[in-house]
Amino acid sequence: MSRTSRIAGAVIGIVALAGSLAACGGDSLEKDKGGSAASAGDKDAGKKGSLVVGAAAFTESKVLAQLYAGVLADAGYSTSVTTVKNRELYEPSLEKGEIDVVPEYAATIAEFLNAKANGAKAAASKPVASGDVAATVAALEKLATPRGLKVLPAGQAVDQNAFAVTKEFAGKNKLKTLSDLGASKIKVKIAAGDECEVRPFCAPGLKKTYGIDVTGVDPSGVGTPQSKQAVKDGKDQLVLTTTTDAVLDPFGLVLLEDDKKLQNADNVLPVLNAKDAGAQDIADALAELTAALTTQDLAELNRKVDAERAKPADVAKEYLESKGLIKK
Repeated sequence: MSRTSRIAGAVIGIVALAGSLAACGGDSLEKDKGGSAASAGDKDAGKKGSLVVGAAAFTESKVLAQLYAGVLADAGYSTSVTTVKNRELYEPSLEKGEIDVVPEYAATIAEFLNAKANGAKAAASKPVASGDVAATVAALEKLATPRGLKVLPAGQAVDQNAFAVTKEFAGKNKLKTLSDLGASKIKVKIAAGDECEVRPFCAPGLKKTYGIDVTGVDPSGVGTPQSKQAVKDGKDQLVLTTTTDAVLDPFGLVLLEDDKKLQNADNVLPVLNAKDAGAQDIADALAELTAALTTQDLAELNRKVDAERAKPADVAKEYLESKGLIKK
């Protein structure tokens, strides 16, 4: 799932919430059990009870859920990972306690809860998320707490819209940031989804915030091989992708820094059911992981799953052991 899809879904997807829940039949989560993440050799695993970690149905969320399950198992809990189709289904289950913890994205979940509390139209006209991570998390906490949810601090790992050019193009024009591109007055065509024409975080935002001379949008998809190839070939100059895209080097691409923070702060953070998973040792275990995980780490974990076909549970375990976050 692309960042563009998640942000759009946060606001407009809430409209379908009632219908989605009715269709899923009460307590059904439309889930696939990921099995226990507790190590068979860990004598303490399960002593503190069991926890269900939720994941959305895309690679990065599945990897993050396995990372969460791994550190919680190491902290003495019996853990399982449940994959649920989308936020419209798993968030109500988190409130009910059917799921105990999910990896989330600060801005996206904040706008989802904003729409849930105030209606999609009101949320769209008065967003609570911004490029300021502290302000976004503070707004999220105000929306989450009344629903029985506990928001843990955000880390440095962030998955949000990002724009890339070829390394050759960047070097030739001395580009490191989107501000540099705007100041250069170079005309650019963006390889992206067709919605880039109207989305405030895409073409309109690049024009308004950075003064970038966008001549059009090539609707070849967000971060797709076709979009990247179009930029590599010089057909387009800029490609919309995400900060955790690990397949830029093969196309000779490099990200330009969003130095004026056009994109919302979609930093990764855990959201818990406060009643069932509010214990301090749970927060402590997850905090260590949050502090260690970087955007680059997340991109590499995604690459191993998507490009090398490794299992999310395996790449998560390897990462946690390499960082000393769980016992080998």
